[in-house]
Amino acid sequence: MKVAGIDCGTNSIRLLIADIEPGRPLRDLERTMQIVRLGQGVDRTGRFAEDALERTFASAEYYAELCRQHEVEDIRFVATSATRDAENRDVFITGIEQRLGVTPQVISGQREAQLSFAGATSVIDATDPVAVVDLGGGSTEIVVGTAAEGVTGSYSMNIGCVRMQERHFTADPPTPEQIESARRDIRAALDQALERVDISRATNVVGLAGTVTTLTARALGLSTYDPAAIDGARLTLDQVYEACDWLMTAGRDERAAEGYMHPGRIDVIAAGALVWSEVVRRCAEEMPGLTSVTASEHDILDGIALWAAGLIA
Repeated sequence: MKVAGIDCGTNSIRLLIADIEPGRPLRDLERTMQIVRLGQGVDRTGRFAEDALERTFASAEYYAELCRQHEVEDIRFVATSATRDAENRDVFITGIEQRLGVTPQVISGQREAQLSFAGATSVIDATDPVAVVDLGGGSTEIVVGTAAEGVTGSYSMNIGCVRMQERHFTADPPTPEQIESARRDIRAALDQALERVDISRATNVVGLAGTVTTLTARALGLSTYDPAAIDGARLTLDQVYEACDWLMTAGRDERAAEGYMHPGRIDVIAAGALVWSEVVRRCAEEMPGLTSVTASEHDILDGIALWAAGLIA
């Protein structure tokens, strides 16, 4: 069975076309991403910008053609943080329906966490409790669970690389005052999250999405972005902090010169690095014995494909 999962977030729109057979892992036929910045200005205005919608619709048309080429049987389109916040989401929903023939499902933060957990744990051993962190453009989800129990706790925070960039960072690189302002925002969100999610029982932290994988590429010393090297890579806490600190203090030209850096992440990676650094520090405080964290290339996109195939509810 060929299915397509589309994840339309605040910063990127991603497509996974997969061949699915019961009892076997997903077999990727297409896995691609385009940075469209759909959530441009949404934190400030509460509305989608016209040029952001045009970029997203152009990507949707391209993805529709790929789905036709692969003779996809079912498409599941998921929209997350930016669409939850936008007053004019109906324009977006209608535009996607016209181009892909499916209605976007605007999911809650809780559902986003569940799908991220399902995607991440589809390829790892989650016998022991694991904390999965999906760091996106507009929101960050923390979810704890096991393969046997599923999700036992989750919370979605309105912090992400685009939201924090637009809200706090006006200088490049950001000033110490701007970093401290964003840090207070992030820590307040983490306080709320950890009142609702007990991460102390988890034995591992798995980070998902482009900020985390880009930071991992930096920590690994990669000259180009290599998903095979990044997927499953374990970094010590010091490696994480060092990569985050460099990306928060480097100038735009320095970040742009890094071969692993996607052009669409250059302006928001400093904010994303601060979010990831604070999340990892808090996890280290709450999880006795945590010495490393894991990066995964398998995330909500895999969860959406599994959902489209009817393999998860």
